[in-house]
Amino acid sequence: MKKVVQLALFTLALLSVHTRATAQCFYDEDRRAYFNLDGTPCTNTVSTAVPFLRIVADARSGAMGDVGIAISADPNAMHFNASKLAFAQEDLALSATYTPWLRSLGLNDVYLAYLTGYKKIDDLQTVGASLRYFSLGSIQFTDQNGEPLITGKPNEFEVALAYARKLSDNFSAAVTGKFIYSNLAAGQVVGGEVIEPGLAGAADFSFSYNTEIPTNNGTSFLTVGLAATNIGSKISYTRSLVRDFLPANLGIGAAWDIDFDDYNRLTFAADINKLMVPTPCQGANCDVSGEVGVPDYKEQSSIRGIFSSFGDAPEGFREELRELMYSFGVEYWYDKQFAVRAGYFNEHVQKGNRKYFTVGLGLKYNIFGLNFSYLIPTTNQRNPLDNTLRFSLLFDFGAFE
Repeated sequence: MKKVVQLALFTLALLSVHTRATAQCFYDEDRRAYFNLDGTPCTNTVSTAVPFLRIVADARSGAMGDVGIAISADPNAMHFNASKLAFAQEDLALSATYTPWLRSLGLNDVYLAYLTGYKKIDDLQTVGASLRYFSLGSIQFTDQNGEPLITGKPNEFEVALAYARKLSDNFSAAVTGKFIYSNLAAGQVVGGEVIEPGLAGAADFSFSYNTEIPTNNGTSFLTVGLAATNIGSKISYTRSLVRDFLPANLGIGAAWDIDFDDYNRLTFAADINKLMVPTPCQGANCDVSGEVGVPDYKEQSSIRGIFSSFGDAPEGFREELRELMYSFGVEYWYDKQFAVRAGYFNEHVQKGNRKYFTVGLGLKYNIFGLNFSYLIPTTNQRNPLDNTLRFSLLFDFGAFE
């Protein structure tokens, strides 16, 4: 049963890269919207290759509804907003995270591992690095007759390097370079084409601004962040000219830190994210190119796709708004040693329908920190992190000083 589930997982991953099942939707002129044949709103999810790049590995953010663009800097800023590293308090820090994947289905060898760290060069400059590795476990490949061939171990990874710099006392910017490798079924033949590892390059551009806000009962700080991530080439697993988009994303976030006294700090945070990837065409009149009927939106270059993604939704501006993903989180620290966290993530029902609450704890002692998070779905849709406890280890070597 385990191998069957893993094979299904691999098949879905591969099909999500090369094809898209087009629902039988029709356009209602009166309501100016697309509907399924049963009258329900038509789902039109934006899909990309290598979606593991958007998985939130950090257990701290994972406990706060996946917020992370503007919360206080730690090594995991590499994923959300590397410009925050310029405001990091410690001189050197590392973080290691292990995230079990699909554990509720009984899979024990599917996981995401994330190792990241930073080093301050001086008061103005900081460099960061990260390694993200996603294992899809062991899969038994078969031929078209169902006969076993070989056992493969699909995997993907990303290597990233970042440079962050303060441009003023309150403003910072960063650029991150990435190399992406995705091996889903190298050497296998699908539809007459030999599958090869997918390779791509990308960059992140991020900015942060923070300022102090006086309060009656203490001190507070407001941080605002903006990050454009995974801006780069398209990726392909065959020699075909048809290539797929990376999960380019535009995110904006804000966090309000309130220090009531030397022992109590409360943080409220919120992020809004949007994939900068063309929205799939709907209905029977979608334009296609070539003999294989490739949708025209997939023929766009990665840069053109980024710009068109803000105004190409079939149902217009109201559908563009549905593509926004919202994250809300709260964090309470006592004596900078014990933290309690909670959050909520929301995605529109026609764009993926991911909705869940998150909770978690954090502990910190000298150089050592440990974070836990747990996800609670609020819909009937299964989540890969159902009934899964995530944890992150942090090491702040600056505490030695």
